[in-house]
Amino acid sequence: MILGIGTDLANIARIQSTLDRFGDRFRNRVFTETEQRKAERRADVAGTYAKRWAAKEACSKALGTGLRMGIAWKDMAVSNLSTGQPVMHLTGWAAERLSQMTPPGHEAIVHVTLTDDHPWAQAFVVIEARPFET
Repeated sequence: MILGIGTDLANIARIQSTLDRFGDRFRNRVFTETEQRKAERRADVAGTYAKRWAAKEACSKALGTGLRMGIAWKDMAVSNLSTGQPVMHLTGWAAERLSQMTPPGHEAIVHVTLTDDHPWAQAFVVIEARPFET
């Protein structure tokens, strides 16, 4: 069953402007070390950050809270499998909220997809509850 769906569209130029203006202060407030390492290795640094920004916004919407109620930016983090597939990791209050949303006897799976086409970056997050195998 679907527990939540979220989407977000981020302007890559806006993220670049924020990076230019606030630099590490912005990076360290919003992105985990893993996300920063990934972005800084890419040719399109701002685009990579913008996709992850959009994923965090989309995830907060799928959790039904938006970025309020105690969720910190770093409570939602995107990494990639060796295949390149993005994976969302939740910690802190975001993980607590996910646990509260998940019905007994189910496990929560957070699906995330990212895309960009300059000047836009977009993310979709779907939170699914699957019954435990018996």
